[in-house]
Amino acid sequence: LDFDNIALRKLPLDPSEEPGVRQVKGACFSRVKPQPLTKPRFVAVSHEALKLLGLDGEEVLHDPLGPEYLSGSKVMPGSDPAAHCYCGHQFGQFAGQLGDGAACYLGEVKVPPDQDPELLRENPSGRWEIQVKGAGLTPYSRQADGRKVLRSSIREFLCSEAMFFLGIPTTRAGSVVTSDSRVVRDVYYSGNPCYEKCSVVLRIAPTFLRFGSFEIFKPPDELTGRRGPSCGLDEIRGQMMDYVIELFYPEIQQNFPDRTERNVAFFREVMVRTARLVAQWQCVGFCHGVLNTDNMSILGLTLDYGPYGFMDRFDPDFICNASDNSGRYSYQAQPAICRWNLVKLAEALAPELPPDRAEAVMDEYLALFNGFYLQNMRKKLGLLKKDEPEDEILISDLLQTMHGTGADFTNTFRCLSQITCPAEDDGEEEEEQVKKATELLLEQCASLEELKAANKTTMDPRELAMLLSMAQSNSALFQMISDRVTLARQLGKLRKLKELMESSQEELKARQAEAWRGWIARYRKRLAGELEGQSDAHTVQEERVRLMDAANPRVILRNYIAQNAIEAAENGDFSEVRRVLQVLEKPYSWQPGLEFPAWKGGSAEAAGRNPVSYDSKPPAWAGEICVT
Repeated sequence: LDFDNIALRKLPLDPSEEPGVRQVKGACFSRVKPQPLTKPRFVAVSHEALKLLGLDGEEVLHDPLGPEYLSGSKVMPGSDPAAHCYCGHQFGQFAGQLGDGAACYLGEVKVPPDQDPELLRENPSGRWEIQVKGAGLTPYSRQADGRKVLRSSIREFLCSEAMFFLGIPTTRAGSVVTSDSRVVRDVYYSGNPCYEKCSVVLRIAPTFLRFGSFEIFKPPDELTGRRGPSCGLDEIRGQMMDYVIELFYPEIQQNFPDRTERNVAFFREVMVRTARLVAQWQCVGFCHGVLNTDNMSILGLTLDYGPYGFMDRFDPDFICNASDNSGRYSYQAQPAICRWNLVKLAEALAPELPPDRAEAVMDEYLALFNGFYLQNMRKKLGLLKKDEPEDEILISDLLQTMHGTGADFTNTFRCLSQITCPAEDDGEEEEEQVKKATELLLEQCASLEELKAANKTTMDPRELAMLLSMAQSNSALFQMISDRVTLARQLGKLRKLKELMESSQEELKARQAEAWRGWIARYRKRLAGELEGQSDAHTVQEERVRLMDAANPRVILRNYIAQNAIEAAENGDFSEVRRVLQVLEKPYSWQPGLEFPAWKGGSAEAAGRNPVSYDSKPPAWAGEICVT
């Protein structure tokens, strides 16, 4: 690999190589030494991601030194290992210094001469930063050991690549390596820790700088009293802005000779990219789980795959992170949270970015997000020829119907292309077509038992009653121990559960069918509008189906798919990780021979789990998976 580690030349580097955790002042990076693994070996490699570095995946797999180099166990010639210093607002509170506690920058690799021009458009720096996650202690490890285990490494590896092939901006993952080195982890936070194998992911991106990178200059926070380690060293902030804009936003650097105007244009571009990114997340049902400012990319990439989740049954209150008790990072909260994080970035960039100019930029965010979201949703519904004002209501009604019927988010959208446009002469067939479409969508709806399980409250009813009483009689005390949003969510579930307890499966299905019939009739009427003025209705219909199937994935990385791959790998069988990657590389296509997991025997079947297809609604046991 041809390294050119410009970040360490352009940005301040901590001169100390003292081991152990410490506050790092006046520096963006600290030198570190990755800790070697015992008997490192590949779990899987992404051939497509490794191509970015000019590497051939098969050669890497069969190179005896491959696992050592790509886990940081051996340092490659030209590599200069370092850890990045950053801060962050975590769950709304400024946490002070955070930094790369488990990740290690290896360096920046020059792009190969035959790199796809489209990739270079997204990465004008001409370099790919590579880092290993899980390579041991850094000055930022705090109380942790700097290691990652197999389950979290497989989840990050698979989802990084899944997002890329869904067409969503993301950091990439080139490989995942496991070993005989072990660390103790309490998997279920139950007080029963066990040994797990240390594993490392090779991550690739133009840069891993994030909003929190600029928060190292933050003065003492009003609420927590914490400050950034480089508070007062404002000249470094200017250095960082110059570095980011010159390398990753060269058009802005060229087009705005005035420094203030340049900085405003840069912030606006970050805002636009962030609004576009979160709109794409919403349209595939992706929930990040921990949208702290230190997990927000300065390039508008999906960054840091921790307790993420793709929604199965549509629920705007979906929370993928079991430790997010307040629902701060729920599915429907993501657009507003990303806006909040942009405001914190603007504060971190002042005075290089005048606050009044930043505020004017932020005034554009909501309209931009809505525009991106509506544009994507129109594609998903096949509304391609016209933009009608009522489309927004049609989309909103679709989501409400999905929520009310417990419909699977991904599969319902995928089914919509099978609903036909009404022809001028099929008036008598309209009822039959609506019935056929209703039956199709009912297959994606939740059963009575599934909805009962989904609407169980996480609070004891007595606790709920106490909080409700307290909210009415002592609001100050109530606000100290809970909040009205959480209480309303729990009460809503309780009401829904009561209604379900009084229903039968037949009554539920009749209500679901009625809800879908009404929406399908409106949808077909809107589709008829797509054919107005079109001479060849058949060609329009074929094009609509093609474009819808290219906008609605057949397969996403559901938790149960990842869990099957993890359990097989923990038993020494890496083939399911590699198979799942192969499926995720073509998420919009039917791949004959790759419909089902290939595993046989092992813990999955021992637990009574029959294999279900990758494009299936989740099996019942998937509801037990808890990610924190």
